[in-house]
Amino acid sequence: MAATPLQLEVADIFRQHGPEYRQAHAEALSRGQRRVMGAIERCRTAALGGHVEQCDACGHLRIAYNSCRDRHCPKCQSLARAQWLEQRQAELLEVEYFHVVFTLPEPIAALAYQNKKLLYDMLFHASAQTLRIIAADPKHLGAEIGCLAILHTWGQNLLHHPHVHCVVPGGGISPDGSRWIGCRPGFFLPVRVLSRLFRRLFLESLHKSFEAGALQFFSSLESLRDKAAFAAYLAAAAKTEWVVYAKAPFGGPAQVLRYLGRYTHRVAISNNRLLGLEDGRVSFLWKDYKHEGAKRVMNLAADEFIRRFLLHVLPEGFQHIRSYGLLANRYRETKLALCRTLLGTPTPAGDEPTEALDYRDRYQMITGSSLRDCPVCGHGHMMCIETFAAGAFPRAAPPDTS
Repeated sequence: MAATPLQLEVADIFRQHGPEYRQAHAEALSRGQRRVMGAIERCRTAALGGHVEQCDACGHLRIAYNSCRDRHCPKCQSLARAQWLEQRQAELLEVEYFHVVFTLPEPIAALAYQNKKLLYDMLFHASAQTLRIIAADPKHLGAEIGCLAILHTWGQNLLHHPHVHCVVPGGGISPDGSRWIGCRPGFFLPVRVLSRLFRRLFLESLHKSFEAGALQFFSSLESLRDKAAFAAYLAAAAKTEWVVYAKAPFGGPAQVLRYLGRYTHRVAISNNRLLGLEDGRVSFLWKDYKHEGAKRVMNLAADEFIRRFLLHVLPEGFQHIRSYGLLANRYRETKLALCRTLLGTPTPAGDEPTEALDYRDRYQMITGSSLRDCPVCGHGHMMCIETFAAGAFPRAAPPDTS
């Protein structure tokens, strides 16, 4: 049966076609991919338990099933994103912010898929090191900077496309720590210089990893186990231009937070891009950036859609958001205090911690949207009248048979 566009979610596709996919690809699926599929399939269903709410005004009943909280699930990012942004609010400086993107070329991306943790780590470090080295050069900025880096591994068509988004304050601390050095308005660092250094640093790290025997090669890349073949592969990559580009600057801190809210906890595809599931095929919206971001519709067999989605399952425990330089965890508090002193801006007042609050109160405090308002009468509040365990059905409302 076809799901209507308003109903369709990634979970629907997994529930309908996941069992067949698992059977057909039993040997190729990793434990992490199986775990993600299972989590998304069970999310917001009786399989995870939940509670029943009733409006204190009109009596409307609502079943609220527990979420899986998996970071790959399209439905479980809102509260995590809101909490993360709340924590970042006090770390923003009153300066212009810049957005720089570092992308791996396709031949290196193929290596990255077979060595995710190692090469994704390498991508983070090479990107951050590139920014910090060029910024520290007196010919460019001559300052110690900080950056926040966010890994994305997908393109709009869901194919593997690893790249790091770096958000960087427009300036830094002078070498002697006595003054703030700001960049030119609207310009951070030269992209071509960044690109060349990024390529060199990354390829040097790749070479060292090969010499240490840390790389794995499978399928079409098996021939790269040979030292000469691997060297030729890297030599070809060294002759291509690696894509590093700087987007238009954000402006001040408010614009940065709005941007981060869109990027930090994004998954490979959001449910609102899905259009339909019919006759075993999934259709979804995508932007074709090779043609100025033209909006197009892609139609894939469900098997291929699931395969592409699972390309982006990260290694367990892998940190996909990282901070460097002035913003590194070890120095952040001290360095930001010095930055504000040099800029002559006050330290933001700390808010009361929200961790002890009920998740609905925390969500409303952070986002301004209420999860308690009755969706029927609009003026009553939804009150919890029953909780039920995983696999059970609530007593106060009929079981969900959808």
